[in-house]
Amino acid sequence: MNNSKIRLRLAPSPTGFLHIGNLRTALFSYLIAKKLGAQFILRIEDTDQKREVEGAVESLVKILDWVGINFDEGPHLGGDYGPYIQSERLSLYQKYAEELIEKGEAYYCFCTAERLDKMRAEQEAQKMAPRYDRACHDLSLEEARKKIAAGEKYVIRQKMPLSGEVKVYDEMRGEIVFKAAELDDQVLLKSDGFPTYQLASVVDDHLMEITHVTRGAEWLPSYPKNILLYQSFGWTAPKFFHFPLILNKGGGKLSKRQGDVFVEDYRSKGYLPEAIINFCALLGWHPDGDKETLNFSEIIENFSIKNLGISPAVFDLDKLDFYNGYYIRQKNDQELTKLCLPYLEKYVEKINDHEFKIIACEEVVSLIYLEQVIALSKDRMKKLSDIVELSEFFFKEKLDYEASILVWKKSTAPEAKNKLQELKQLLENTEKENWSKLKLEEIIVSYIKEKEGKNGDYLWPLRVALTGREASPSPFEVAEVLGKKESLARIEQAIIKL
Repeated sequence: MNNSKIRLRLAPSPTGFLHIGNLRTALFSYLIAKKLGAQFILRIEDTDQKREVEGAVESLVKILDWVGINFDEGPHLGGDYGPYIQSERLSLYQKYAEELIEKGEAYYCFCTAERLDKMRAEQEAQKMAPRYDRACHDLSLEEARKKIAAGEKYVIRQKMPLSGEVKVYDEMRGEIVFKAAELDDQVLLKSDGFPTYQLASVVDDHLMEITHVTRGAEWLPSYPKNILLYQSFGWTAPKFFHFPLILNKGGGKLSKRQGDVFVEDYRSKGYLPEAIINFCALLGWHPDGDKETLNFSEIIENFSIKNLGISPAVFDLDKLDFYNGYYIRQKNDQELTKLCLPYLEKYVEKINDHEFKIIACEEVVSLIYLEQVIALSKDRMKKLSDIVELSEFFFKEKLDYEASILVWKKSTAPEAKNKLQELKQLLENTEKENWSKLKLEEIIVSYIKEKEGKNGDYLWPLRVALTGREASPSPFEVAEVLGKKESLARIEQAIIKL
């Protein structure tokens, strides 16, 4: 096959935000397209009008662009195979549905919703799989057309073989055999003139010359129906890839109830595109070698179709956090500050590109100050939004904490107070040019040794005095960023508390 003729598509429904499973499908499709030197097309399947969400297409394009997945053709780009939105192609589906009627491969069905509901209820009561009972299967064309002329509503159903087997070939699983008797006479064209996925996807893939269809394993049950449609039209079917299911840690399907499943949610919480792509790539793809952290370029370079698995992949949020923390640490302080600033808007207000006002105390600080604050939290961040909790003590006028946490282990409040008073005096006498993390550590640790004291008795109350917390960066790092004046003011507040 000539590489220039290889064409893959992503065909999402505009029903809201992008599901993490659909992103994984988009990523694998994009990677296969890259590996085969193929064209990658975006097509919008909006035939389910009730579920359509306004602005979903724009949101989809934006979020895929954010993670680095782009297209050669689509509703936002144009191309030679448009329109790329199914609701703009309705006359095509009607034409091809009628063609199937003429060939005897489909039939008109006039069953009402009430009759179908009753039929399904009876089947469920008898523990049978819900399936259309083919009540209209043997209606003659003449009889059907009389009903249509009389104004009766109808759908068009695919006529399945009543016996035998349907053999299909999946590029990842090989040959799969289905019993024809177990296949439902699925609706192809609804009573409102809109096609179902079953008809529209086959017609569009044929007309848009799609050579490789990529989708999730949940579509495997409809695969034989797709192949039978291709055969009914006399068309060559594309190659099909069905990517493995993504399950939660409990082995169930991902659902909104159990947490975020939308990529936009992860973006707003401060997950980086590099982490999301790295994480999604390993949900079913097994690269050669032991390296787990792969940027997009490395994924594209190392990707091979043969390393795609078929076993269900497990969505592990801890793993995503691990990747996100890793990519956060790869950012330099300037890059990370730019990414974190939107999360700090409740604490700091931008004056210009180089100055910011701390809202609580009206103090003006530099961008460099914020870079120092954020750099201190870099190693402890799993996501960008963590910066709020990790750094908020830098932006408060007065720290709010219980005096009891100033006391280290077996020490007492009076002892903690004495130690802070000693350190306050020591720091008051420290020159500004020595106010750096390394110098402060050297001065304070030397003083503790001289006094034959224990580090914890001094450094614990100092840490709490500066941060109001039991867990934070080292007191030397915090003091360096706060500066001499603010550090001494906080130590004085702690002494008063005790």
